[in-house]
Amino acid sequence: MNAPTAGSLRVSGASLHYEVRGRGPLLLLIPGGAGGAASFDGVADDLAAEYTVATYDPRGMSHSTLDDPGAEQRVAEHADDAARILDLLSPGEPARVFGSSSGAIAAVHLLTTRPERVRRLVAHEPPLVEVLPDADEHRALLVRVREALRTDGLMPAMAVFAAGLRRGGDVAEPTAGVGLPPQAAARAERTMANLPYFVERIVPSFMSYAPDVDALEALSDRLVLAGGQDSRGELPYRPAALLAERLGTELLHFPGGHTGLTTHPAAFGELLRAALRGPSQVE
Repeated sequence: MNAPTAGSLRVSGASLHYEVRGRGPLLLLIPGGAGGAASFDGVADDLAAEYTVATYDPRGMSHSTLDDPGAEQRVAEHADDAARILDLLSPGEPARVFGSSSGAIAAVHLLTTRPERVRRLVAHEPPLVEVLPDADEHRALLVRVREALRTDGLMPAMAVFAAGLRRGGDVAEPTAGVGLPPQAAARAERTMANLPYFVERIVPSFMSYAPDVDALEALSDRLVLAGGQDSRGELPYRPAALLAERLGTELLHFPGGHTGLTTHPAAFGELLRAALRGPSQVE
């Protein structure tokens, strides 16, 4: 396993930390939630046997600093960050992109606004709740999360948010890296440190984002919508399933649930490689 090459890219209002490993055509991995580049540690090296793999910390997360720590976060700005990394690492050549959760929302916006930069996008469970018929219920969830954050603090707000994402509302709270191997423990600590920013800044703007469905339909041959085998019916799964049906495409199922990338890295990475090659490669 070779250590990635790290770099810093200056963008409007922020400095982005990114990492590159491998050789071949560019594959950009966009993390979701409170994770950063390290959330792909379980798959990046295997993917680097076939691709030049670029990962990064989204603005405001981990090593990617904001000029104004209180700045409002917007999907369009995060998507533009991804485009600038593509411009830096793959100038003039469209790249393959994978996005997970909120990272998949940024990736979807990237596809619809800068289609010339994307050869193929695999979007895993983007919580595009505005496309759902019960979107008003999920807007109410965001109000409850913000109220819990204001009155009770971070962890109660996370519990409200997590319960709203799950079918039965039964979900474990995130924990620090106690009893984990050093690298995993450090990753868990960074994720915990990113949680306040994620809940306060990312969740409200990203989950109120409405995609350009007509543009997605026109670009559906480049888009693979995906869900987790174990998350059928849960909130992040439902928009992907609905959009796949609306676009007339197949919904690809990855192993595990919303965090299958972490819980089933080997099988997840194998299916991702197949999906990036094309539909004929996915059984």
